[in-house]
Amino acid sequence: MLYFIGLGLGDAADITVKGLQAIKRCSRVYLEAYTSILTVGKEALEEYYGKELILADRDLVEQGADEILKDADVTDVAFLVVGDPFGATTHSDLVLRAVQAGIPYRVIHNASIMNAVGCCGLQLYNFGETVSLVFWTETWRPESFYDKICKNRSAGLHTLCLLDIKVKEQSVENLMRGRKIYEPPRYMTVQQAADQLMQIVQRRREEGEELGMTEDTVCVGLARLGADDQVVRTGTLRQLASCDLGPPLHSLVVSGRLHPLEVDMLRLTAEPDALKGLKAIDSSTYCS
Repeated sequence: MLYFIGLGLGDAADITVKGLQAIKRCSRVYLEAYTSILTVGKEALEEYYGKELILADRDLVEQGADEILKDADVTDVAFLVVGDPFGATTHSDLVLRAVQAGIPYRVIHNASIMNAVGCCGLQLYNFGETVSLVFWTETWRPESFYDKICKNRSAGLHTLCLLDIKVKEQSVENLMRGRKIYEPPRYMTVQQAADQLMQIVQRRREEGEELGMTEDTVCVGLARLGADDQVVRTGTLRQLASCDLGPPLHSLVVSGRLHPLEVDMLRLTAEPDALKGLKAIDSSTYCS
């Protein structure tokens, strides 16, 4: 059988009992290593699980899936994913390949950013479409995530923004020359995400466009959710652009319509004046 096992958000101990029992039965255990990270390294996981882990980068998962599936019809193989196996990133292709090869599979779920984000005080059923914010380059500055945020806000919904991760990436020159030289890992911060959003807001303001959010929109920055040193910080978009939330991983939430209970919860982690003017807000009023 092929097991898809969620590892949770924090460290090695966040795995479920069911997941750990499955790992111990497996002859091979792969650790998906390109969509997220834990606060501990591969060695700490191996010690806790009592198993050697095989790092599965994007190339292996997307192009070498046959290696993962090899003999999984006669032995147990595990595919470990930080968070939940089908949370922030789906691995449907691997599931379909297993089914086509006649290999049974089982999913063992765990907590992910998709549900743990509720710790910021905003109610989960008031969230709209989740979006991904990517690193800009000199020649590529997409803005589609901004439009999706504004669409959510027009419906009164909050937006969870997953911030870009660059692991085992090649420069354009090395890619063109076929050189297997990789850039250092990069993880987008809340500061960088807020700055990119403010640049979009400013550009569209100069073009006379009606804005779906501004620098004063209430947002929440999240860092290392699920870890002992997690950080939750509420502020305006402008305030979060200057907040250092420490090491990765970071996420950003852009608020929509705020319920009074949500406002009270946000005050627990708010920067000074972040929620100024929201004292009399009700469930039919949008924040600015």
